[in-house]
Formats: sequence, structure tokens, C-alpha cells
Amino acid sequence: MKISVLCFDVSANAAGRADLLARLLGPLGSVEVIGPRSGAGVWKPAASGPVRYTSVPVRRMPGFIATMADLARRADGDLIYASKTRLASAGVGYLKRVAGKRPLLLDIDDWEVGFYLRSGFWGTVGRALNLGNPSSLPWTWLCERLTVLAGGVTVASRFLQRRFGGTLIPHVRDTDTWKPGCADAGDGRRLLGVGDKRVVMFLGTPRGHKGLDDLAAAVALLGRADVALAVVGAHAESAAGQRILGRLPAAVLVPWVPFDQVPTLLSAADVVAVPQRETPDTVGQVPAKIFDAMALGRPVVSTRVSMIPEILDGCGLIVEPGDVSGLAAAISRLLDGPAEAQALGARARERCVERYSFKAARRDLFPLIERVVAMR
Repeated sequence: MKISVLCFDVSANAAGRADLLARLLGPLGSVEVIGPRSGAGVWKPAASGPVRYTSVPVRRMPGFIATMADLARRADGDLIYASKTRLASAGVGYLKRVAGKRPLLLDIDDWEVGFYLRSGFWGTVGRALNLGNPSSLPWTWLCERLTVLAGGVTVASRFLQRRFGGTLIPHVRDTDTWKPGCADAGDGRRLLGVGDKRVVMFLGTPRGHKGLDDLAAAVALLGRADVALAVVGAHAESAAGQRILGRLPAAVLVPWVPFDQVPTLLSAADVVAVPQRETPDTVGQVPAKIFDAMALGRPVVSTRVSMIPEILDGCGLIVEPGDVSGLAAAISRLLDGPAEAQALGARARERCVERYSFKAARRDLFPLIERVVAMR
């Protein structure tokens, strides 16, 4: 079987979920990720991986109509799997379902409309008038209204399942490959240049709702010369990087690295912090990096947002979103309590294998795919 995974922007971190879906589907046959690109090429963390990509330059309306037709022609799989409710992915999928009579599975890992609600009423109104951008609010809203056209839906969180229905497929990880001891902690420490310091690590896109400013403030509050904050996914010259360095001049900033290099860096972390804030962006979101840390048995500190408390119940520390002092206390607790940190990491690994592994996801996903394809 050939499967076409549609991604609305292969140059951005939207490719992360599409890449994961493609890896999950590998045992079923030939898989290809298809979508427009806003940059020069595929998103760097995924570019060197095993997944095959086909992309075309992104265009604004009305030229994007021709782009959609081009993407629909290239998406010639026996199954179309559209990642995210965006025009370049779900919209093309709907086109293939209605005009091409192809089985369509829709994956929703974020509440996309929620991203446009962060700036209040008038900001949302302004975004609602932006018809020229195919990734704008009106087209995204329309794609959310048309989810009934899909033969099946997968979602990444409980919030999204309540909103859209479907089968829960979190941001799972290949726990057979990513496991404690699969990478050398010494190599990771040398790459970070942290010497013998204790490492608090953040991985991911440094956006405001990710709580990275809260984390920098918490590590600064510790006031410990033996602790280094390592941020993987941030450039020193970026606005986020400058804010971090302004508060913590000794922070280590590492630009995006290939997925396959993540275990090496994570192995050097004494604590992995995922300090999500509670915003319209995050109510349905579960950061994929939680599962990276869990797969490798690293202790995690996160916040009470979305289904994070369910995921880390009994195998991680949870603080309230935006609580800098609480975040600092939780980090200090794990740094000063290695036995507890090790126990939490071990339980997190067990939980990941049981619920958030490729094996667990395929157990639910593959029967759904069989039903969707049979509907053809």
C-alpha cells in the first residue's frame, strides 16, 4: 500500500507530526510526506531522517489554488493521511476524498483555530479578514468545519478528542530504539560544553506559550553556579535567545538538531523541563518532547496543562503554569534528590513503553486504517 501524508508546511515544525506519522506507517508500505514549503527545504530536524518528502513552494491566494491542485496530483497514495486542519493539508485531503474518491484519514494534534485567539477580540477580527494567506484563520476555521468528510480522525490529546472525536494517538516514540543507554551522556555533555555542571534542559520551539521565559527565570532564581540551562532549538541571535541570555548569560543555546541526535543531548540532562503556559495555544497541546524524555528515562518537570498531568501521573513532577517559584523548587528537588529523579525517570520509561510507544500507537492506528481503506 502507498500512503500520502499531507503536511501544511514541510519547512516548519508542522513537519514534526507528519514525520512521526510517516515513521509509524512504515510497516504498511511506501510512505511519502507531501506539502508546500515556506523555506528553502525540509524542517532541519527531519531533513536527514528516513522519511521521503516531496514539496512545492508555498503561494498566497489566488495562486494557492493552483498549488492545491498540484499537491492533490502528487498525493497519489492508496490512503491520504492529512496532518492538521489546514488548507494545504486537510483542504487537499478533502479535495482528494470528494473529487478523487480516495480514503482520507485526518490527524489533529493541535487546536489550530486556538492559535489565532491569543491576541483578543480585535486581533482575531483582523486575522479573520486575512483571506490571502492559505494558513490564515478563515481557511483554518473552514477546515475544522469539514472534518466530517474524513473517513476517520486521529487526535493527539483528550481535549482534541472531546472536540473532534476520533482515536487518540499521542506523540509516541520508538522506544525500541530510544531507550536508556542508547546514547553516551559524556558525548552529550561535550556537545553542550557544560563541563561538570548539572543540566536543566528544554527542547523545542522557543515560543511564548512554551514557557521558556518562566524556565529561565526559575533557573536564575536557583542562583546556583553548578547548574546550567541548556536550550535545544534556539539560536543565540533570535529574540527568544536574547531574552534567555539577558537573564542567564551562561545559558547554552543549541540550534535545531536532527531527530536522531536528540538522544545524545537528552542523555546529558539531569532534569528535562516542559513549562507549558495555559493559553488558547496549549489547551489541546501535548509537547512531543515530554515523550522524548520519557523514552530515555529522564526525569521531567512540567505544568498542569492539557493532559500532561495524566501522562506524568506518578512518573514526573507537575507545577502550576506560570509558577516560577514552584518550577524552581521542583527542579531543585530533582537536582538534590538523585534517587527520586532516577525512580521517576524509570517509571516514565515504563509508562512510555506501555502507552506512548510505536507498538502501542500501531495497536490502535492500524485497525483504524484498515476500516478507512475498506470504506473506499
